[in-house]
Amino acid sequence: MDGHRVLRLGETLRATVDALPRLWRGAWGAILLAAVVWSVQPLATGLGGLIWPPFGLVATLVLAGALGRIAITEDLPQARRMGLGPAGLQFGRPELRLLGAGLLCAVFLAMILSVVALVLLALFGMAELNAQAIELRQWSAVGPVWKLALLALVTVFALFAVVAFTVRLSLFAPATIGRGHMVSLQSMSIARGALWSLMIGLAITAVPTLVLTVLWAVGLLSGTSGWIVGAVVLNAVQAPLTTGYLGAAYRRLERWTLLEKPHGRDLLHQ
Repeated sequence: MDGHRVLRLGETLRATVDALPRLWRGAWGAILLAAVVWSVQPLATGLGGLIWPPFGLVATLVLAGALGRIAITEDLPQARRMGLGPAGLQFGRPELRLLGAGLLCAVFLAMILSVVALVLLALFGMAELNAQAIELRQWSAVGPVWKLALLALVTVFALFAVVAFTVRLSLFAPATIGRGHMVSLQSMSIARGALWSLMIGLAITAVPTLVLTVLWAVGLLSGTSGWIVGAVVLNAVQAPLTTGYLGAAYRRLERWTLLEKPHGRDLLHQ
């Protein structure tokens, strides 16, 4: 069955675009709530700085729960049967499951990053590079070219491994909502055979964040006003785009997961 387990990038992106109006229509209240809460974050100083984090977390979970329900279903009535609230405002067990699954994925990625960092530090230490030359940016005196090239190759491979793990875990949210229980590391098995499609699709749908980053870098966005623009774009555009893509990908990959199980075709048609 693995030979047929393919996530078609173009088809999934088209499904994402088609789902955007439904995502905005069904979750406009959650989008507005998250945008407002994140917009006021720079103003949260003193006692407000202590009060704001739980509000930010709840608003984010409400938005993730609303978008996730809509993204993995065919229409809004079906999403409402899964617990979608009016305008996407709801908070229940699915949101708590998202929090738990997200924390488990974060712990796993932190462990991976720690191991990668230790391995890279050990390799750079064994390479015996000239630390003083690095501080002075005298690159010709750092060490032999072949050592630098090898270390660069190993570093790129290690960073790609971290990105690959992150991408394969990215389906944890739609899977947690769709399966009705916390899904963390198990999401990697759902993503099996679809790494490149998921990676390229997430890169394409990350265009709003890329544009924001460029605007910040060139100074066109800055200060509180820039933060507010960023909060609105990330919650109203980036979140629906990313969630829509992951939801569309999950629906297609979960179909293959069911077909690979004994009596999977019967489960699929129930």
